[in-house]
Amino acid sequence: QVQLVESGGGLVQPGGSLTLSCAASGIIFSRNIMGWYRQPPGKLRDLVASITSGGNTNYADSVKGRFTISIDNARNTVYLQMNSLKPEDTAVYYCKSWIGNYWGQGTQVTVSS
Repeated sequence: QVQLVESGGGLVQPGGSLTLSCAASGIIFSRNIMGWYRQPPGKLRDLVASITSGGNTNYADSVKGRFTISIDNARNTVYLQMNSLKPEDTAVYYCKSWIGNYWGQGTQVTVSS
């Protein structure tokens, strides 16, 4: 049974930082692509960042230089380090496995003073 479990969301002030984690079970990271998406209130879900098992990364223009995606193949965990957070980063953040098109349940990130 495949499970993607996100954690690390919460409320943070503008300029602050958060690290999201996605613990995966039942899937193989090798030859896979893992990613983070986000869905702001009333908007569509968009790609934030992705990473291959070999460590190649891709970022949305809006987060380049502020967010870093990384992967721990030994722990089957994907991370999203988010720095210099802005109110427009407020969204539910989802983890996704390209193989099998599996999604996590999402974790809320709210950036507000």
